[in-house]
Amino acid sequence: MSATPANFTEEGDTLRFTGDLTLPTLGEVPRRLEHLPRAPRTVDLSGIGRIDTVGAWVVRRLERDHQVAIEGADDTARRLIEKVSEVDQPAPVRPAGAHGLAAVLDHVGAATAVSLHTLVGLLGFFGGIVLAVWQVVLNPRRFRTNAVVRQIEVVGIDALGIIGLMSFLIGIVIAQQGAVQLRQFGAEVFTVNLIGRLTMRELGVLMTAIMVAGRSGSAFAAQIGSMRLAEEVDAMRTMGLSPMQVLVLPRVIATLVAMPLLSFYAMLVALVGGGLLCWLQLGIPPVTFVARIREVVPMTDLWGGLIKAPVFGMIIAMAGCFQGMQVEGNAEEVGLRTTSAVVQSIFLVIVLDAFFAVFFTMIGWI
Repeated sequence: MSATPANFTEEGDTLRFTGDLTLPTLGEVPRRLEHLPRAPRTVDLSGIGRIDTVGAWVVRRLERDHQVAIEGADDTARRLIEKVSEVDQPAPVRPAGAHGLAAVLDHVGAATAVSLHTLVGLLGFFGGIVLAVWQVVLNPRRFRTNAVVRQIEVVGIDALGIIGLMSFLIGIVIAQQGAVQLRQFGAEVFTVNLIGRLTMRELGVLMTAIMVAGRSGSAFAAQIGSMRLAEEVDAMRTMGLSPMQVLVLPRVIATLVAMPLLSFYAMLVALVGGGLLCWLQLGIPPVTFVARIREVVPMTDLWGGLIKAPVFGMIIAMAGCFQGMQVEGNAEEVGLRTTSAVVQSIFLVIVLDAFFAVFFTMIGWI
C-alpha cells in the first residue's frame, strides 16, 4: 500500500489532518504547524490513514501547546498519542557544577569514594572466591578440570609468543643501555650483573604481569561482562550453578598456575636477549655470560620473582572477573569495565611490587 503525504487544512478553529501521519510522509507539516496564524481549538484525525510515534508526537505537541481537543482518532492513534503523552515529561535538570578549587575537591572526593567502594567490593569478591574454593574442597566433583586446563592454555600457552618477544627485546634494551652508561666508568663488565639482577628480580615478573593484565585480565572482564548482558549468569543461578565456581574459579586458578611459569620463561628469554647483545657488542661469549650470571645473581632474586608471580596473578584474575561481574545496562559498560580491569590490575600490581621490595629488603634479600 503506497503512503499518502500528510496534510492539514484550517476550517475555523479546527485543523483537519489527511494522509498518513508517519515520519516519511510528514514533509513540511511540522514547520507549517509552527507558523499557524491562530491557535486551533480542535484537531480532527478522522481523515488520516496510518500514524506512527512521530505523527503522534506532532499531534501531542498541538495538544500540549494549545490545549486542543482531539476528535476522530481511531484506537491506534489514540493509544499512540496516550503513550507519547506519558513520556512527555520535563527532564530533570542537572544542577550547575562547582568551579575552581571546589570543582577539584569535588572530583578528588568523588574519585576517592569510588576507589574506596571498589576496594570494599574487591575484598568482598575475594571472600566469595575463598568461599567457592572451600565449597569445591568439600565437594571435589564441582572442580571443573576442563575449564581450568582451557584457561591455562589461553592465559599461558597462547601468551608465550608475545611475552617471549617482549622479554627478548627488554633484555637487549637493558644490555645496550647498561653498557652505554657503564662504559663511562670503565665498568662494562658489570652489564652482566645489571641484566641478571634486573630481569630475575623485577622486570621479568613485572612486565609479565602487565602483559597478562592487558591480555587476559581484560578478556576476563569482557567475557563475563558480555555474559552478564546476555543474562547467562542469571541463567546459571537459576539452574543451581554458582558463577563463582563456574566462571571465576577456573580463571583464578589458571592465572595462579600460569603466572610463575610465564615469569620464569620471561626471565630466561630476557637473559638470552641480554646475553646475545653482550656477545655481539661487548665480546662476552655465552659461556662466560652464563658463568658470570651464576656468580653474581643470588638465588633469592629468582625466589623473590617467583614468589611475587602468583600473587600478581591472583590480583589480575580477581580484578578482571570482579569488573566483569559489575557490568550492568549496556554494551558500553563492558568497554568501560574492561578498561577499569586493566588499570586496576596494573595499579595494584605496582603497589604490591613496592611492598614486596620493602619486605625482601627487611628480610635481607638484597
